[in-house]
Amino acid sequence: MDENQEELEIHFQQLREELDQNDLPAFRDHFLEMHFYDQGQFYQSLNQEERQLVYSYLSPKEIADMFDVIEEDDEHVDEYLNEMRPQYAADMLSEMYTDNAVDLLNELDKKPVAKYLSLMDSEHANEIRDLLHYEDDTAGSLMTTEYVSIVANQTVRSAMYVLKREAQIAETIYYTYVVNDDNQLVGVISLRDLIVNDDDTMVSDVMSERVISVHVGDDQEDVAQTFRDYDFLALPVTDYDDHLLGIVTVDDIIDVIDDEAASDYSGLAGVNVEEVNENPVKAASRRLPWLITLLFLGMTTATLINHYEELVSKASILAVFISLITGTAGNAGTQSLAVAVRRLAVSDDNEKNFGKLIIGEVLTGLVTGLVTGVTIFFIVGIWKHNFILGFVIGAAMMAAITVANLAGSFIPMLMEKLGFDPAVASGPFITTLSDLTSVLIYFNIASLFMERFIGQ
Repeated sequence: MDENQEELEIHFQQLREELDQNDLPAFRDHFLEMHFYDQGQFYQSLNQEERQLVYSYLSPKEIADMFDVIEEDDEHVDEYLNEMRPQYAADMLSEMYTDNAVDLLNELDKKPVAKYLSLMDSEHANEIRDLLHYEDDTAGSLMTTEYVSIVANQTVRSAMYVLKREAQIAETIYYTYVVNDDNQLVGVISLRDLIVNDDDTMVSDVMSERVISVHVGDDQEDVAQTFRDYDFLALPVTDYDDHLLGIVTVDDIIDVIDDEAASDYSGLAGVNVEEVNENPVKAASRRLPWLITLLFLGMTTATLINHYEELVSKASILAVFISLITGTAGNAGTQSLAVAVRRLAVSDDNEKNFGKLIIGEVLTGLVTGLVTGVTIFFIVGIWKHNFILGFVIGAAMMAAITVANLAGSFIPMLMEKLGFDPAVASGPFITTLSDLTSVLIYFNIASLFMERFIGQ
């Protein structure tokens, strides 16, 4: 445990003692001086009785600031809200940034959502209802309506007045968006530009008319890619007529990138990588369907080996190298799969790169297969004093690796074309498929040279 963590644990212990002693002033002082993230960590470490005391010590606004940094998909979020008084919970949700409140409410059933919305003031409730209608994983579901906008025909002085007035409720003030009378996005001006220009300068003279924006229906991965490309802290969200609907901030995109990475890891591994604290029985129930499916696919490989039983009985030495060839090909296929999935995730033009990626991976497979095949040719030839056998193993290795590279790149790209998540072409699937093709290649090559290497 590092020094900062030790200090934090000591601070948490002090807060618990103040709760036990009902020392309201001391608790408020020490709790509110912490960063919102640390507040959330302390809050989540408490039991229900202790949390009830916290609700009595803190206002809905103070709890809202903390909830803005608590992950909305935390499995205990509904429990936290249920233990609050309904009006307290509704007030807390009203004080949160709109996009965070929407994310939290999306984790609840429709009945409690309707209850909290009915207890809010109409303005906040309507803003939240509007955002709840957007599809998951789109710019609309990520955006917040708490931004600052101005018009072009005003001075920097008046723009600064608007900014100061709206700053307390805006999620970010680094960018101020310029709209026309129809609320269409026409420009953007940074906080720096407002500060360095004279007060009497017109906004239209210093704003940038080339505004990078995203459409409300854009997929969150595309939105994240735009952030990555331009290094923005926020992006405006518009409809088809360029009306400004909201903004997406970089903190939400960090969560998106984290979620997408976890999703890709889960797909590649064929398991939910976020099931760390899941019940063992529940975790097993999630993993078994995929494992059973792979088991039946693996049985195909076993059946294929059984088909070549006569060949193996004549040259039992072939059995020694089955796992070597299938394992190496499976590893190569998994590497190719990872590269393909990554390139699909960051590519802006899949049509253009499809053939290029396939050819590149096949050539890579040929090179790695050739080097690996030559290496194993000499190893087996010297080890078994049989260079014909070494040639069979080396040729099978080269062909198996090349085919595995082709499958590892082609299958995710095919899935992308069919509209599926390419990460679903998981590592275990590619490995099992590589086993099947490797065995087929190995025994067919071995059968061609059977008489030659048996005689040596």
